[in-house]
Amino acid sequence: SVTVRLFARARDLAGCEQLTMTLPAGATIGALREALLARHPTLEPLAPRLLAALNADYVADTQPLTPHAEVAFFPPVSGG
Repeated sequence: SVTVRLFARARDLAGCEQLTMTLPAGATIGALREALLARHPTLEPLAPRLLAALNADYVADTQPLTPHAEVAFFPPVSGG
């Protein structure tokens, strides 16, 4: 299982801050993103821009998940 944490607008749209998801062995961040969108379609507007971090390191959708991983999804942040 994978712990998914959502931040900022992603958290607001999904209506939760954290959830646990189970994916098959060999699944990638991209597969997790797709499963997350299937479970919370309200995230669709943010989907193309959501950044992913696996165990606190930014990763691409091609990154394989590790057992008991913690993945964070959050929208890009702009500052001024």
